[in-house]
Amino acid sequence: MTQQPWERGRRALWQLYQSASRQLGDRLDQELQQHHDLTLVDYEILSELVRAADRRLRMSDLASQVLVSRSRLTYRIDRLVDVGFVTREECEDDRRGMWAIITDRGRAAHGRARDAHEAAIDSLLFDQMSASETETFRRILGRISTKLSQDSDRDR
Repeated sequence: MTQQPWERGRRALWQLYQSASRQLGDRLDQELQQHHDLTLVDYEILSELVRAADRRLRMSDLASQVLVSRSRLTYRIDRLVDVGFVTREECEDDRRGMWAIITDRGRAAHGRARDAHEAAIDSLLFDQMSASETETFRRILGRISTKLSQDSDRDR
């Protein structure tokens, strides 16, 4: 009798991936909170806004880029507004839409956190792989991302 793929280690690999991914996210979140008073989601929001044209994005676009629900994004944006890192403005061409705009203070906070955050990613992830493993990892993730994007486009 032929073993099913899940019986040959795929389940263990999937569980290892989930565990490592969760632990990595938790550690990066913990370090950002401890040293910069930002959550990982806050940092990702600020990163997207720093890279955006005019340092602003529609809330709906920001939610899809940061990969959080709109309600969670609204909650995090509220906090970033309270500490002066982001402002909100109504979209002139769409009264229902809102812009999230990074402030100078938000750009400075992002800049202070960036080097330490990238060093933590290097230490916890990339330093654990050789250059060829890193390239293989990039190719695999690229294929997965492409597949998921194609499936998503097809489902629309």
